[in-house]
Amino acid sequence: MSIAASDLLTAFRAYLESLDDPIACDFRSEVGWSMPARMLEPIGLACLDRLDRAVDLAPPAERRLLALLARNRGELHWGQTYSAADFGQSFLDNYGWVELFGTRGHFANDVIAAGFLILGPGIVYPDHHHIAEELYVPLTGGAEWRKGGGGFVARSAGEIIHHPSNVNHAMRTGLEPLAALYVWRGGPLAQKSTIAAAGIAG
Repeated sequence: MSIAASDLLTAFRAYLESLDDPIACDFRSEVGWSMPARMLEPIGLACLDRLDRAVDLAPPAERRLLALLARNRGELHWGQTYSAADFGQSFLDNYGWVELFGTRGHFANDVIAAGFLILGPGIVYPDHHHIAEELYVPLTGGAEWRKGGGGFVARSAGEIIHHPSNVNHAMRTGLEPLAALYVWRGGPLAQKSTIAAAGIAG
């Protein structure tokens, strides 16, 4: 078992349990925390350089979790769903995620998946949707989020952002990066999102 992944799982659980919100409580109630570990090869991404600035931006409660992620970034199996052909190289250089637990994660779970998303400054993650219901919690503030037919709204660190099944949503960053945790349930946990603007699966 990776010590980095084990420590992150403990901190992730503690942070999730600190959130006094009924939606967050409902999601975490479905996590069986005794999950078998996987040995995954570390994979790095260009966007991981943004983590140090994200740690500086995070409030104290979120900073503890984010600083642990930043310290152990080199031990984790980071991934990208898209290619430069989808949104361009600039997007790719400023985007990435790591699944802490789930069907592809450092810990195996066939029911629910969770991890971290990184977006660099000046990035638009276009409208997309998926079958799985999704919980996001920004660990840094200032990024803007859109859901359904609404407009973009700036969100603070620690806010609960809930995306029901197959509802379009999008994110965009300004001058600063975004770091967020996510949890998926109730659908294919490794499904590629459908990008609404392009009408393709990404």
